[in-house]
Amino acid sequence: MTEPRNPASVRSRLVALTGTLSAFVALGLVVIVQVVLAGAATDAVTRVLDDRADALIGAASPASAGGSLQVPADLLAPGVAVYDATGELVAGFVAPSQQVTFDGLSGATERKVVEVDDTYAAMARPFTLDDGTRGVVVLSEPVTPYENDERNAFAVSVVAGLLMVLLAVVMAAWISRRALAPVEAMAHTAREWSEHDLDRRFDLGAPTDEIRALGRTLDDLLDKVARTIRAEQRLTSELAHELRTPLTAIQATAELVSMRPDLDPQLREDVDDVLAGCRAMAATMTVLLEIARRQAEGSLDGSTTGEHLSDAVRRRHADARLEVDLPDDLAVSVPVEVVLRVLAPVLDNALRVADRVVLTAGSGSGPGLVTLHVRDDGPGVAPALVDSLFEPGSTDRVGTGSGLGLSLARRVARSAGGDLTLLTDGRTGATFVVTLPGRGLHDSQVVVSKDH
Repeated sequence: MTEPRNPASVRSRLVALTGTLSAFVALGLVVIVQVVLAGAATDAVTRVLDDRADALIGAASPASAGGSLQVPADLLAPGVAVYDATGELVAGFVAPSQQVTFDGLSGATERKVVEVDDTYAAMARPFTLDDGTRGVVVLSEPVTPYENDERNAFAVSVVAGLLMVLLAVVMAAWISRRALAPVEAMAHTAREWSEHDLDRRFDLGAPTDEIRALGRTLDDLLDKVARTIRAEQRLTSELAHELRTPLTAIQATAELVSMRPDLDPQLREDVDDVLAGCRAMAATMTVLLEIARRQAEGSLDGSTTGEHLSDAVRRRHADARLEVDLPDDLAVSVPVEVVLRVLAPVLDNALRVADRVVLTAGSGSGPGLVTLHVRDDGPGVAPALVDSLFEPGSTDRVGTGSGLGLSLARRVARSAGGDLTLLTDGRTGATFVVTLPGRGLHDSQVVVSKDH
């Protein structure tokens, strides 16, 4: 089953981080460019004013007797004024909007530049002619053209910054995709594995980089896990095989004893309990040996229809009132013995504490899976047992039993490619969920109930 792509994947985080860093870099570059351009514009305005002032001062001539400073008329453009040492305007024209500024600069004793309302810059340049005549040249220069150039440069730098960020994000996405492609292939491969695929490996080749080295390390780890699991499977098979012989002898002896006509009724009941326990243990060992054999062959495939499973459940719980209504299209892709081995401890525990047990069959876990829900109206599972319920040695809900039934049932389910879990939905009683390979499109019910 294909899982949805994680929106917070490593690749997306790398791309987001690259985009964020690129945005900060672009912002810094835009700010630096604007500062540099602002300084360059100010310097350009100052140079223009200095050049014009130098031309005026160079063309100025001393005053004639009783006259004032003389400046060629062609240099007296609008926004140019020449003042004598007393601050009196002797040449040029001052616009009314600039009158205050020019009057303030007419008495300057040193070079001075001011900017007025971001519309124009004014400069005062005191000068002294060869004959000692003093004066002050005051000029203005519009700054709007320079500011327009700044704004245009700002727009260009912003667009360039955005393009840089976009290019960085695209490059980061492409590079990270190529760099993390082996990891994505490993994840896809791992999703296709089941718990009994002990021979599957990533096989990324020689460890020429960190990711391939990780793949090699994981392959080595999987080899160790596979050896451990196979050793455990062999041990389970050997134990079941070794226990079967003495168990068969015990069962045969109990059957012979039960055939005696002179048995005390209480003793006969005890012998029947021994026989029931022997048969249950024999069935468990048979299932374990079958699982070990099929796992050694590399497959637990089988076929169990709804009708077959219904009959098997009836036989297994013949002492209870049983209603079976499984759908015709229900098909579990494992042997019926395996299904019964998973369901048996769940149903036994439920019948021990509840008056009504409902087993529903459906396909709610996705394509290729059948889900069986075992729901009862008993006291439920104590909160203290929820986390350890499926661990070996954990007793059931009434504190009886060896604590191996549910643990072994989950192990059998997982060996078949499924699972056994407890559903905590807040309802009264308990609900166990068995998932196994197969198909079943319609829900159905198996109702098992008993009298108080």
